[in-house]
Amino acid sequence: MLLPLLYFEATEAVLLYLVSGVALKVETSRWLSSGKLVAPKEDNIQKTNACRKIILCDMKCASCPTCNQTCPDFARERCGRLDKAPYVCNGCPKAINHCTIAHKYRYDAKFADRKYRELLTDSRAGISMTKHELRQKDMVISPLISQGQSPYQIVTNHPELGMSVRTLYTYLDNGLFTARNIDLKRKVKFKPRKCHNTQIKDRAVFQGRMYTDFQALSPDHWTEMDTVHSSNESKKVLLTFFLKREKLFLAFLMNRCTKGAVRAVFDRLEKKLGTYGFLCLFHTLLTDRGSEFGDPVSLETGINGTERTNIYYCDPMRSGQKGGVENVHTMLRMVLPKGTSFEFLTQWDVNLIVNHINSTPRESLSGKTPYAAALETYGEDILKALQLRPVDPDEVNLTPKLIKYNR
Repeated sequence: MLLPLLYFEATEAVLLYLVSGVALKVETSRWLSSGKLVAPKEDNIQKTNACRKIILCDMKCASCPTCNQTCPDFARERCGRLDKAPYVCNGCPKAINHCTIAHKYRYDAKFADRKYRELLTDSRAGISMTKHELRQKDMVISPLISQGQSPYQIVTNHPELGMSVRTLYTYLDNGLFTARNIDLKRKVKFKPRKCHNTQIKDRAVFQGRMYTDFQALSPDHWTEMDTVHSSNESKKVLLTFFLKREKLFLAFLMNRCTKGAVRAVFDRLEKKLGTYGFLCLFHTLLTDRGSEFGDPVSLETGINGTERTNIYYCDPMRSGQKGGVENVHTMLRMVLPKGTSFEFLTQWDVNLIVNHINSTPRESLSGKTPYAAALETYGEDILKALQLRPVDPDEVNLTPKLIKYNR
């Protein structure tokens, strides 16, 4: 019997706590009603129609307007509903225009929520320091900014400022200091960052596939993956791969930059190479957070339901973590400059560009070409399946004339 009794007492305590919390919320959020009043605001007498006094001064009590100051038995009329929960007139059976109480309080949920949100916004507006404190910080920061020091350097050398580098940049952008953000050495050299609306929205996709997970794996060989977009005149996109060890570059033309188009390329490659050949080339993939790579499970699952690859994602705004494919894109852009439309580009043209890039010797390969390095590692059959062939060194052309000449 002891346990049920303890449970009942605990439940009762919780209920009392919840009820008291709700009552406090209602009491603090109530507002003064503006209903029509019968009695004057200052002279609500509790003993109306019950006082037996006739005259106390030179005027009859019935017509005296100042009985609250003259009569020693004066008591202000009060309502018991306002002295206890819920502290408001809501639910009172008496009509508001028949009530003689001067101050009537009501509670409205929408009004209370609006006042709460206004308070929440106002409490976070501005900065949490006085004008004197801001002036003291300005006397330290502005002269150093004019001397060419960076915000990081100032914050590091002056820990007494008690602010982070990000906060200092924000204060400079908001014009709170004598120094302006344009006084920073590199401010005028950078364009505002573009907001990328094509990134993966589902955060659950990155579980177990972050760049830290990739680093913990420490693979000996991996492939970097990315996309290259056409001009606004065309929706065609190039899906590119860069084999890190052999420096081999691959590119495949897609009609749309979608998850389904990427999956179709993966399936087509697996059919050409076989599951084992696909695993040899693309066992570990490192890519960015573009929305076209937002379904890693379907990309990792092969045609027969077997696992054919493992996909990992770089950190946001850290394209340098897959610097190999970004660097080889500069060679691709020598042939297809930015602003070039891919609308009339064919896979045959793409293969031609890829072959010329892979026939360029690399210093990191001791003067060998990526094609030669891949031939030693994977053999001729896989390279033929990828439609790769060597180009004579004197015929390598990495200019826009490569495509125009062959059309």
